[in-house]
Amino acid sequence: MKTELEGRTKNFSVRIVRLIRTFPKTVDGIEMGRQLLRSGTSIGANYREANRGESRQDFIHKVGIAEKEASETVYWLEICEAALLGDINEVHFLLKESKEILAIVTTIGRKAKGRSRAIVAAVLLSTGALALLFPLSRFPIFAFH
Repeated sequence: MKTELEGRTKNFSVRIVRLIRTFPKTVDGIEMGRQLLRSGTSIGANYREANRGESRQDFIHKVGIAEKEASETVYWLEICEAALLGDINEVHFLLKESKEILAIVTTIGRKAKGRSRAIVAAVLLSTGALALLFPLSRFPIFAFH
């Protein structure tokens, strides 16, 4: 899955680059192209970096960035669609693809965060640290008189 998504985001980036080449050399075409180029190519770069992260937290952070970039890319492609900027068939394809990539990256991030929380909870429970952090005497319902 990891290398499959890396390949998919790389192909997506290449298609973004090719789409932008079709934009008119006007103020709106140039600016939209810049925005779309930055966000659209950043998804794969950040996901690749996440997979080579130094820790679980680094992975979660970089996947989060990839998720934000994917969401921004969806936005810029929606603008391109509404403004009829670029090859409309390619814009439709890339919009659909960006939404799918966003869903995948969001799921990966949520699962990674969930695992991190579960690991922390397991460590706290197994070491008895939870009792130190939350002594029952702090909760009146559990106080013994």
